[in-house]
Amino acid sequence: MEIIANYHCETGEGPTWHTSEQNLYWLDIPNGVMFKYDPSKGKHQKVFTGPELGGITIQKDGSILMFMSKGQVAIWQNGEFEVLIDGIEGEQDSRFNDVIAAPNGSVFCGTMPTDTHNATLYRLDKDLSLHRVVTNVGISNGLGFTQDLSRMYYTDSTARTIYKYDFDPDSSKIGNGDVFLKTPDDGTIPDGMTVDSEDCVWSARWDGYALYRYTPDGEEIEKIDFDTKKISCPTFGGPDYSDLYVTSAGGHNLAENGPNAGALFRLKPGVTGKQEFFSEIGI
Repeated sequence: MEIIANYHCETGEGPTWHTSEQNLYWLDIPNGVMFKYDPSKGKHQKVFTGPELGGITIQKDGSILMFMSKGQVAIWQNGEFEVLIDGIEGEQDSRFNDVIAAPNGSVFCGTMPTDTHNATLYRLDKDLSLHRVVTNVGISNGLGFTQDLSRMYYTDSTARTIYKYDFDPDSSKIGNGDVFLKTPDDGTIPDGMTVDSEDCVWSARWDGYALYRYTPDGEEIEKIDFDTKKISCPTFGGPDYSDLYVTSAGGHNLAENGPNAGALFRLKPGVTGKQEFFSEIGI
């Protein structure tokens, strides 16, 4: 385990590997900052500061699709920023939280709950149409797909549950869902996740100082401990996807969350990941 960068992010999140650039991007959500790390040069930097950033995907043309506050969606490329969706009715007091591109180029994008409404998982299609997919969610979080693309994982952090839905990769429609796993009621919650090349699930544990690996049947087979309390999201990267990047949060309170709170970590887990899908919104 090594620390790649430590900007003491308040909510470090959304690590995303840019395949064509061979760079990693990640976020500090409430501060609206996007960072970039170039492993070939060992350099990292802030590349964007704006409204709250809840998640990003890499578009097929190499641009970055940003999911922001109030339901706003925008494109960022080479420093240029273009708004695609001004906002979503009913989400004016919320923000996006965790997103994933689907095999057909659409994007699943969840929101945070507020005092007036629960969270929702939306699907944004290539023609910019939005569809409510799962409603009455606690905190919409980590997403992923099985290797055969027949099922989609979806995390509701408040329910401490990762669900597994039937999934149609051609239409991005989900069907029946069941519980993949439920985490202990010990003050910790499941956060971001990814799926490796062996079809195992890696799930970050917010307030749990750890990252967990589960078999496709939901059996815990590995736990990686951190000295940082709020582990938020993993993703694989590198030329052969053998690097596992992990974000953390809590950099605004180092006394409570640890001196490395908010850092970006890199691990060599001994298993590879797989390339994520490209979004094709508006393309």
